[in-house]
Amino acid sequence: MARNSVSLKNDFVVGGKYRLIRKIGSGSFGEIYLGINITNGEEVAVKLEPIRARHPQLLYESKLYKVLHGGVGIPHIRWYGQEQDFNVLVMELLGPSLEDLFNFCSRRFTLKTVLMLADQMIGRIEYVHGKCFIHRDIKPDNFLMGIGRHCNKLFLIDFGLAKKYRDIHTRQHITYREDKNLTGTARYASINAHLGIEQSRRDDMESLGYVMMYFNRGSLPWQGLKAATKKQKYEKISEKKMSTPVEILCRGFPAEFAMYLNYCRGLRFEEAPDYMYLRQLFRILFRTLNHQFDYLFDWTMLKQKNPTGSSVSTSAGAGISAAAAASAVAAAAAAKHQAYKNVMEESMLASNTPQGKKKMES
Repeated sequence: MARNSVSLKNDFVVGGKYRLIRKIGSGSFGEIYLGINITNGEEVAVKLEPIRARHPQLLYESKLYKVLHGGVGIPHIRWYGQEQDFNVLVMELLGPSLEDLFNFCSRRFTLKTVLMLADQMIGRIEYVHGKCFIHRDIKPDNFLMGIGRHCNKLFLIDFGLAKKYRDIHTRQHITYREDKNLTGTARYASINAHLGIEQSRRDDMESLGYVMMYFNRGSLPWQGLKAATKKQKYEKISEKKMSTPVEILCRGFPAEFAMYLNYCRGLRFEEAPDYMYLRQLFRILFRTLNHQFDYLFDWTMLKQKNPTGSSVSTSAGAGISAAAAASAVAAAAAAKHQAYKNVMEESMLASNTPQGKKKMES
């Protein structure tokens, strides 16, 4: 008999060596469990989806992870297969999502933290686009921090809605269409996605712009709108989004955020975003504000001030001890800061030459 959840009264082992420990999350696909590799003690995240799910996506997602394998900030897959009544995806365990951390920081990030995150977020999306896929659900919940030695690294997850936008071999771009249903999360969806236009690279980038302003402001103007049906709510969100000028949305924050959004909204359907231009936009602002790229995020500082505070609950389920996370981040920051500072200085110099742009860090 098919079940939507598993009983952990008896050992439930998947892939021959991953024992489920406890449930740590759920989603439209099914449930996520903390698991452990019984051969070496490694903790993992295990996603379970009923085999008879109406819209199965784990197999597709597992294939996407194989395509993206090796990219910085892309989770490693340990195993995919079927066990009892479930499709199973075993992944490396990650830390809290940016939404988790945003709540931990009382729903406001400093400009320094937003800019340090922006650099990594743009890089993750650029990598996915370079593999001929668009994500189509860019939001804070889908960016997770790593754990242990990867605690400063941002990971992009959840590729269940991702789509190939061009052929890997011919580089032929998908066709422009205007009859599409909204895919993704309405709060962060691009205006074109609301209008039913086929999504492309520009839409992921526009969504990221809304994510950054969400972190800056604490909320977006189209949050909390009431409607009788989901369709009507989406329409209200779309209307509010289109009627809110970028300059009003970004008022009170550095002009670079409005420049970013205006640039993304101005991209043509098939046009490749200039990722380095966008990263440099924020890197130059970062330097102008005399910040140091020391990986001391707001949550790091908060934990250092409250070393006995509670742990952060995580989307991947591995709560991080405040003191442990703070010390790990501080230790890593000291080693990484100078190297990153050098990269940034070289990037600034390189950007002033025609050849430099090609040599710069992606």
